Amino acid sequence: MTALLHVDPTDAAPIWRQIEASVRRLVAAGALAPGAPVPSVRELARELRINPATVAKGYQRLVDAGVLAVRRGEGTFVAAAPPPMDAAERDGALRDGATSLAALAI
Repeated sequence: MTALLHVDPTDAAPIWRQIEASVRRLVAAGALAPGAPVPSVRELARELRINPATVAKGYQRLVDAGVLAVRRGEGTFVAAAPPPMDAAERDGALRDGATSLAALAI
């Protein structure tokens, strides 16, 4: 998952929000299947070279939204039935992706 999850420290959006949005996109796209484990807070923080509290905040918001589920003693996993991405989120993700690809093409 960490290879697919990127954060941009120069982006105006807080890093925890970037993590939250990236995980939501990966779940919606099927790259993270229901029940799939996600990296621990410490592991993801180490790989992204960010503060663990930042990762914890993003994960907690995803748990509160029903996208992730925590199993005591086992770890954090994609929820068995994560909520679908709403139309506004989907449109924003598509717009961001198109903008990114257009910038790359230029």
